[in-house]
Order: sequence, then structure tokens, then C-alpha cells
Amino acid sequence: MKNVRKLTEGAMLLAVFTIIMLITFYIPLLGFLNLFLPLPFILFAAKYEWKWTLVFLAAAIGLSLITGSILSVPTAIGFGTTGVVMGILIRKQKDRFNVLLAGSFVFLINLIIMYGVSIIFFKIDFITEMVNMMKQSLNMSADMLKSFGQEKEAERTIEQFKKGLDLFRTLLPTLLVASSFIIVFMIQLVNYPIIKRFGIEMKKWKPFKDIRLPKSLLWILMFTLLASMLLNPQEGTYWYAALLNLTYVLQMLMVFQGYTYLFYYFDVKGMSKALSITLAVVSFIIPILLYIVGILGIIDLGFDLRRYLIKKQS
Repeated sequence: MKNVRKLTEGAMLLAVFTIIMLITFYIPLLGFLNLFLPLPFILFAAKYEWKWTLVFLAAAIGLSLITGSILSVPTAIGFGTTGVVMGILIRKQKDRFNVLLAGSFVFLINLIIMYGVSIIFFKIDFITEMVNMMKQSLNMSADMLKSFGQEKEAERTIEQFKKGLDLFRTLLPTLLVASSFIIVFMIQLVNYPIIKRFGIEMKKWKPFKDIRLPKSLLWILMFTLLASMLLNPQEGTYWYAALLNLTYVLQMLMVFQGYTYLFYYFDVKGMSKALSITLAVVSFIIPILLYIVGILGIIDLGFDLRRYLIKKQS
């Protein structure tokens, strides 16, 4: 009877997945529904063991090929594997932040693999094509400026835009990491209320103020900065891109740690949450404040400011 129940639920969830996938493919205006594609996988993986979940994932991939096209297979694999990992961690009662990190990592790996496959097998480089389109648009704008006698302005604009494009290509890995994190966070945001209605128990979000990143990240940041100073790689080389991306990602994590400490500080001091939220929003507008928040995050990780704060309060 249990196997019959699994097969019945699996068939229903596969039907839901297929419907959502077809809608997102053939009705572009409803493309935002792809955030619900991991839902069937999360529900199934959260209830049943991994062997049955793998069968469910394989069936979904095969069904996407039959009902859609070859282009629908990467979609099924990407959202399917992300949903499976999230569902397994929910079944193991992991906290939501860990589910977010694991889901983001899996989604990022899928993005990298899909990008590599598109280049190797289909000879399509989406990034290069997008950059070329932006360059063509720039050249058209520059020609318009020149026709109005603004040649110096056109040259200055072209130079600045080229530097921006070079930076964009260099920081592509960082952008992929950030986009994966944001997408999986949105997946959690829209799907968790539905999952709750199906009676699946999930741990609540850990309070933002209590989130602490691993202290090892501070050592990685120090080694990265040290390597950048010692190697001093030339712009355009592999090591330049690798160290720059790693530095940006680690700096973003330090800023995140700084925000968690600020919220913790205001909570311990009994101040309003509105004040901490306002300060966080203002820091995004004023870059120097964002820099200070990052330094605060580094100090908190290195010297455990929260412990001293508690001692001082007591």
C-alpha cells in the first residue's frame, strides 16, 4: 500500500511539474511561475527516501523531454536537483539558512554546467553574444553623439563602457553566485507556505541577528588579500579574475556578517528593529557606511564582539 501511495503522489506531482513547465515555456508572460518548478521535488523528497526521489527526478526529466523539447531538459535538471536537495534537507530537519545555502550551491553548479554545455556542444556563448549586443548598441550611440559634434564625449563614453564590460566579464562568477542565492531565496519565499499546508514540518528561520558565518571565511579572506598583493596578477589573466571574484564574494559575506551583528547589537540594547532596518537601507545608499559594516563583520568574526557585548551587558 505504501508503494501505491508513493506512486500515486509521484504521478500527481509529476503532472503538476509538467503543467507549470509547459506554462512557463509557452506563455512567456507567466515565466515567473518557474519559481514553483522545484515545489513537486521538494514535496516528494521531504516525504520519501532518496532512492524513490531519484526515480521521481529521472521520471520528471524524461517527461520534460517527451512533453517539451531538448531545451526543457536543462530546466528540469536545474530546478529538479535544487528541489531534491532542499527537500532532503527539510526531511532531515536542517534549518532554513542551511537549506538556502545548499540549494544555492546546487543551482549554481547547474548554471555553470549548462553554460559549459551550451559552449561545447551548441557553440553558443550567451555571455559573449550579450556583450556583443551591448557593444553594438554603444557604437550606435557613439555615432549619434559624433553626428552632433560630440566626438570627445563619444570617445569618453566608449572608454568608460568598455571598462564596465571588461569588469562585467571578470566578475561573472560573482554575479552567478549572487543570482543563484537570490533565486533560491525567492523559491523558498513562494514555496514554503505551500509546503506547510501539506503538513511537512520545517524548522523556522533562525533569527537574522543569530546567524553567524564560519570563522574560516576570515582566514580565506586574509589569504586571498595576501595572494593578491604578493602575486599582483595582470588584468585579464586567470589569477586576476579568480582572486578578484573571490575577494568580492568574501567582502559581500563580511558585509552580511556586519549586518547580523548590527541587528544583534540593537536587540541586546533593546532598540527598535525599525532603526536597524533603516540603517541597513541607508548603508546601501551611502557606500562609506557599507564599507564600515563590512569592517564590523570582519571584527565580529575575528574577535567575537557578541561575547564582549554580552559580558558588558551583564
